[in-house]
Amino acid sequence: MLGEMSTLSVMSFNLRYASTAEPNSWAARRPVMAQLLLTELPAVLGTQEGLYGQLLDIAHDLPAHYDWIGLGRAGGSHDEFMAIFFDTLRLEPLEFDHHWLSATPNVVGSRSWGNNVIRMVTWVRFADRLTGRQFVAVNTHFDHESANSRLRSAEFVRDRLQAQTLPVVLTGDFNDVPGSPAYATLTAGLADTWLAGPQTTPAYGTFHGYGPLVPNGPRIDWILTRGATVEAAAINTFQRDGQFPSDHLAVQAFLRI
Repeated sequence: MLGEMSTLSVMSFNLRYASTAEPNSWAARRPVMAQLLLTELPAVLGTQEGLYGQLLDIAHDLPAHYDWIGLGRAGGSHDEFMAIFFDTLRLEPLEFDHHWLSATPNVVGSRSWGNNVIRMVTWVRFADRLTGRQFVAVNTHFDHESANSRLRSAEFVRDRLQAQTLPVVLTGDFNDVPGSPAYATLTAGLADTWLAGPQTTPAYGTFHGYGPLVPNGPRIDWILTRGATVEAAAINTFQRDGQFPSDHLAVQAFLRI
């Protein structure tokens, strides 16, 4: 029985930053987002692109026992976050950090490697209250323009994780596909949960841009793991009356650490 109970549900979701422009404004998407998250209630939710006010909305819409850790990529509450939401009844955060994907990873807002946009990564070490085990959750958003930046970012994350002995769960919008140099760099030491576990949904491109879903399309959002058994993987196509919660699809993995 503990085996089933101890399954850890993880979601990675590019939220699409809050906008007032129609169609697909945040006001229109927020209730759909809330319905999706309240249906799934992932123990760990790695988000990308969220703006501070948008993250406060999500925190309000989730149950009160959820919390989140993040920092704007330009510092403080400024610009997009790589926020990690978590169920505090299940998980206790023990430490966290933020690094910028640049040659100076501790300099807030720094850029290198050919990316015009600030890119960063957020890390949280969790204790699982149910099993007593610890693991590290890592959440990131790689550059959409520069392949060199994506590769260097992957090398940075890989090197940090190689120094980490605990199990790892890496969520993110990697703006790259399986088979790319960035993917190869990360999956040399981490398992792609979509390939490692039973797939409980059809495969779709994870970025749809509010257009028709593409079966077997480019999968640019991944959950990678080390030190965990993948019990199931999914790509969530939830929408309501034609309104999607984001221009990406949420990806999910059900893990035993």
